[in-house]
Amino acid sequence: MMAGSHVALGAAAWLVAAPRLGLPAMDPMPLALAVAGSLLPDIDHPQSWAGKRLRPVSSIIAAILGHRGATHSLLAVAGCAWLLLHDGYSRAFVAPVLVGYLSHLAGDLLTPRGLRLAWPLKGTWALPLCRSGSPFEPVVVAMVLVWAWCSAVTPQTRQAILSATRVCEWMPPDFFAALCPPPPRQLHAKPRRPSTVVAATRSGPRG
Repeated sequence: MMAGSHVALGAAAWLVAAPRLGLPAMDPMPLALAVAGSLLPDIDHPQSWAGKRLRPVSSIIAAILGHRGATHSLLAVAGCAWLLLHDGYSRAFVAPVLVGYLSHLAGDLLTPRGLRLAWPLKGTWALPLCRSGSPFEPVVVAMVLVWAWCSAVTPQTRQAILSATRVCEWMPPDFFAALCPPPPRQLHAKPRRPSTVVAATRSGPRG
């Protein structure tokens, strides 16, 4: 995927993962670390956003290991985690970097080329939904962002925002049913007839 898509996916992944890790999702620092982690695997491509800024390291890695090799594997994720923790970085620093890194791998798995996740072993994994840079790539990213947003906010907040923006009113029927649940059915109870109280009267003279 393109750099912009990786940035969006990295931020979305952190918004989903942060609450589950007990860390602030909207804090600018971890969010920036997640974005940085989402660009880090492409250090093996000299023409990528990260590769251009990390020359000549990216050129050396590309010449030895190639693109989508070691830096796009689970071994690289484990190695990155070990190095950061070994150097004394806190969990609050390491977690967003790794979340962003994993989001990059997940994004590249959606392309036909796929990834060698078990590098150096052979074998490629892929879920080919879109080609890198194709017109369909933004659509896939947008779908992921919608899912991340739905996972990050509470149902009450989501419903309030959708109601305020009136998004559900112009959506086709049954489209995004999870986002726009049908309004609760109002049961119109039939008006009850007033009960007639029949007073029993006694006839005859009173004694």
